[in-house]
Amino acid sequence: AEKGGWSLISTVTPDVYIVERLFSSSLVVVVSTTMPQRMNIYHFKKGTEICNYSYPNNILAVKLNRQRLVVCLEESIYIHNIKDMKLLKTLLNTPSNPSGLCALSINHSNSYLAYPGSATIGEIIVYDANNLNTVTMIPAHDSPLAALTFNASATKLASASERGTVIRVFSIPEGLRLFEFRRGMKRYVNISSLSFSPDGQFLCASSNTETVHIFKLEQLGLSGGDEAATWTAYMGKMFSAASSYLPAQVSGMMSQDRAFATVHLVTSGQRNVCTLAMIQKLPRVLVATADGQLFIYNVDPLDGGECMLAHKHRLFGIDEDQGEGTESEGSEVTGTAQACPSYAATAALPASGPVTATLTGYSEDGGAKKGEVIPEHEFAAGPVCLDDENEFPPVSIQKKTKVAS
Repeated sequence: AEKGGWSLISTVTPDVYIVERLFSSSLVVVVSTTMPQRMNIYHFKKGTEICNYSYPNNILAVKLNRQRLVVCLEESIYIHNIKDMKLLKTLLNTPSNPSGLCALSINHSNSYLAYPGSATIGEIIVYDANNLNTVTMIPAHDSPLAALTFNASATKLASASERGTVIRVFSIPEGLRLFEFRRGMKRYVNISSLSFSPDGQFLCASSNTETVHIFKLEQLGLSGGDEAATWTAYMGKMFSAASSYLPAQVSGMMSQDRAFATVHLVTSGQRNVCTLAMIQKLPRVLVATADGQLFIYNVDPLDGGECMLAHKHRLFGIDEDQGEGTESEGSEVTGTAQACPSYAATAALPASGPVTATLTGYSEDGGAKKGEVIPEHEFAAGPVCLDDENEFPPVSIQKKTKVAS
């Protein structure tokens, strides 16, 4: 874009390695490699800086929802109030977390934060970022954690370890194990992302291999009424009953389910990030690859199996083949897709209007001045809307704040 907010942001911070957006609002958090200890918060549409904070060490991850903004360093976590950016809590001396692994729930009524409770085994600390207290500790895996994610309602938490063979799902806030899925047995892999579907019925996992796995979260048990019990359901109930006296490792293996559906990518060995979404009222798997491609696959919610490629987009870089960005052979998406732009195409549209800057002040404690609070968020009806004048935040607040350890 020659004009608009992102043009200014990319000019100011050309070497961005962290960018987080608050849902479909205009609030964008950016961290660059030239200033890895500083977090800049921008109004994406207007291209103005709201504020920035500096931390004692490099920022490894930033998570945000309607209530909280969380900054993760290697051995500490900072929790801010999203409305006025005031620092509320600092969690010091957390276990070494060099990858900045953490997850923040997006549910409107709570803000659960999950992060590693150990550097040597797969313990998960679940922290209430609203009430600022620890909820529970989950002994999830024998090996250190590699991936964490909440479902949309913040009632489930999925995790994977550095081995990458088993993915587990726990109840929140109790921390009880609900599901256990086996990704594979023959080789260890690096799980790069986990993501629940919006309805919480499916969970997808991507890694450095060519396969993305989709698991279905359904309880096994005997069918009720006149329906005949399937062999799988019967065995599931028998294994569940037997788990009380079988060794833990054996009962764990028996309760594991394999993938409901799979996506096979054309390449492997690179980082992939996956998510499940409803697009044009159909379930899809979106896979973004480290080389700048976005793949969209159709998912059969009833039968599963191999997912068919519907679209592919080039986010950055240059394609070697001429067919890039067009529908693949056998795609079920036809002319309606052209009439309804994809998420990637919509997000790439330039913001309209001139670049302006409105400067106000912050008090010394890092919060808004008396009587000056950033209003509640207003969200667009669609997945992406960059031309809504009511987008959060309506003002930009500029102040350089040093966050002490």
